[in-house]
Amino acid sequence: MQYARVFIDDISYQLAPRIISSEEIERRLEPVYKALHIPKGQLKAFTGIEQRRWWNEGFRYSDGAIAAAKKCLNKTNVNINSIGAIIYTGVCREGYEPATACRVAAKLGANSNTVVHDISNACLGTMNGIIDIANRIELGQIKAGLVVSCESAHSIVESSIKYLLDNPNMAVFADTLATLTGGSGATAILITDGSFTNGQGYQELKGHKLLTVTSRTSAADFEICHWGMQPVAPGLFKEVMTTDAALLLKKGMHLGNLTWQDFLTESGWQRSDVDKLICHQIGSVNRKHVLEQLKISKEQDFITFPTLGNMGTVSLPVTAAIATEQGFLKKNDKVAFLGIGSGLSCIMMGLQW
Repeated sequence: MQYARVFIDDISYQLAPRIISSEEIERRLEPVYKALHIPKGQLKAFTGIEQRRWWNEGFRYSDGAIAAAKKCLNKTNVNINSIGAIIYTGVCREGYEPATACRVAAKLGANSNTVVHDISNACLGTMNGIIDIANRIELGQIKAGLVVSCESAHSIVESSIKYLLDNPNMAVFADTLATLTGGSGATAILITDGSFTNGQGYQELKGHKLLTVTSRTSAADFEICHWGMQPVAPGLFKEVMTTDAALLLKKGMHLGNLTWQDFLTESGWQRSDVDKLICHQIGSVNRKHVLEQLKISKEQDFITFPTLGNMGTVSLPVTAAIATEQGFLKKNDKVAFLGIGSGLSCIMMGLQW
């Protein structure tokens, strides 16, 4: 799909305050490591992740999304009354109903004409949210919208540690390894038609222009990664996340390669036209395979997983925001956003920064 009048004006974020090192997790898993003869340091060696962040106990997901959204609005001076849609896209939500986006919209002071709902699509939720708002803008339905998300890995990592301690075998370790990479954070993405001004040159700056979006799915692979509640007794449930990391990598790379070929065709770009790459942050092994398959150099790619881990839907936009802050993404760069999420789904976006 091509876009002519859609801009990402700002990406803001909120990082969780608690820093949890891979060494700390391994100390808690010491009995498992001894039973399986796994040397210390393997969590970092397998994933490239040194640490991740967690929220404090009792933190509400919507509070993270609200804080990030306020940063967006304050930086751009776009009035909340101009926001035509607020979409919450996290895997982590505050309940089955109402939509977590409702509390976000209420606390931001959105008016009753604002479209408010949640979207869920594993780690690709924020990208789906961008597409939803971009389509509304392209159709002339709204002039601006916010995509917000907040993820928390604390409870599922704690659950996985307990499960490993109770079941110290290699099969369980392999199934839970990906879960141990989980980090926490929040993000907000302001998307507009480029028409806003704050009287200080904001209209001239506009934003990062969204040019094209390509997607593919492989729904038959829906069982490779699962996160949800599992019954353990009548009326009792436990939170479980399992991932066949090897199969996910194999199937994900195949789907990603097909989507990449579609993306180059739909965007009209050659491989050499791509200046910079921002990917969903999983770990070092996945990064290596993605770069090799797409024939992209490490110098063109920006990563945050060593210190932030895998923050689910928050990972890609936070990485893009930090890359911008550090001067990695420069004005007029041709930038590709790449995401592969369980399901399996793949989305790629082309932007002029």
